[in-house]
Amino acid sequence: MDLTILYRGPLASCDYDCPYCPFAKRRDSTTQLRADRAALERFTRWACAQTEDRLSILFTPWGEGLVRSWYRRALVELSRQPHINRVAIQTNLSCRTEWLADADLDTVALWCTYHPDQTPYDRFLDKTTHLGRAGVRFSVGIVGLPDHLDHARRLRADLPDHIYLWINAAEGHTYTDEAASTWTAVDPLFPFSRHPHRSAGLPCRTGSSVISIDGEGTVRRCHFVPTPLGNLYDNTYRRALTPRSCPRTECDCHIGYVHLEALPLYDIFAGGVLERIPALLHRGSPAAVLPSLSLPIRPAHA
Repeated sequence: MDLTILYRGPLASCDYDCPYCPFAKRRDSTTQLRADRAALERFTRWACAQTEDRLSILFTPWGEGLVRSWYRRALVELSRQPHINRVAIQTNLSCRTEWLADADLDTVALWCTYHPDQTPYDRFLDKTTHLGRAGVRFSVGIVGLPDHLDHARRLRADLPDHIYLWINAAEGHTYTDEAASTWTAVDPLFPFSRHPHRSAGLPCRTGSSVISIDGEGTVRRCHFVPTPLGNLYDNTYRRALTPRSCPRTECDCHIGYVHLEALPLYDIFAGGVLERIPALLHRGSPAAVLPSLSLPIRPAHA
């Protein structure tokens, strides 16, 4: 079985203080960190043992995972398993990166977000340069707030052409057509992020070939649908895996709507869905050739 897993354990602490994030500068207690470590190590043991399946894994912690040694170890160990196609993590890239030398660079990948108010620009750019020289697969992104536009343009100018710079529409922010075109000039795929997507009743890969896991092993179809499908560790989730439509009115997060079958994003990101790298860039084409694509379904707030 080919299965994509989005893992989110109990970790909810972050070393950054972004005003748009509810987990900014939150500190987990020692007990909470031990619980997160135990949950991740349990999941890693399970994933390593699933040798009859083909797994792709994306870690989406509420906090920053890579400042914790157990997340770094998990990525290294999982990347070296022959039955794991990809293991990736969302990160602010505040951690050191030398540990990636121990990982299988054909399997591991990073989804990196730049937060202009939290780290010096040159420090962040230097880290991406180091990743590039080391041969690490990664994308870079930024939240599309008005104050971030100049930073985004600077990043696009300074990053190599083959590194994708994505723009996430800011939650609760409305973009005029003029503003949207400005962001689209930086990220040709921004139109997919600009509006939530109507999803009710539409077929979605979540719950079939894509699942979400929490620290206790509870399986859900995705992070945004709370109904449990079973548990990972007693195997009860397997009988619940079946093609199904979305029960929500709309989907407004990339890690959710990327799996909607009505959108062409599996083709656009073929080979790089988890780390958010378009297929054109896998083949070494410059970012400038990414097409500006029209949406095949109407956004929820058109």
